[in-house]
Amino acid sequence: MNDLPVTPPSVNPTTRAFWEATAEGRFLLQRCEACDLVIWFPRRNCPSCWTEDLAVFDASGAGEVYSYTVIHKGANDWKGAAPYVVAYVELAEGPRVLTNIVGCEPAEVRVGMPVRIVWQDTGAGSALYRFTPA
Repeated sequence: MNDLPVTPPSVNPTTRAFWEATAEGRFLLQRCEACDLVIWFPRRNCPSCWTEDLAVFDASGAGEVYSYTVIHKGANDWKGAAPYVVAYVELAEGPRVLTNIVGCEPAEVRVGMPVRIVWQDTGAGSALYRFTPA
């Protein structure tokens, strides 16, 4: 298993609270107060009913692999990391997030595999979320 690049994210006013929370090991989700939809990624409006009435809460960090692919030939900063897994993880709270699966061989990853969040510090006041087998 190779180390994956840890590039600091691009932060804007809408995502700032999320990225600041990652430095504390917290994964924030939003819930629409009007229609109760749990939302990923940080945004100003509910994608279902368009209200701006969004509450923020700490996610559990638990989920399962929904879909994945193994990258065998990375490019640029990712060139030396291959093979690595890019996956959609369905969080226990409902939304799906695009991420990497780490802490196991790519051949061990399976759809439905329980995973939990792990953090990799960017060195820039934030951390990247990745998932490992639970």
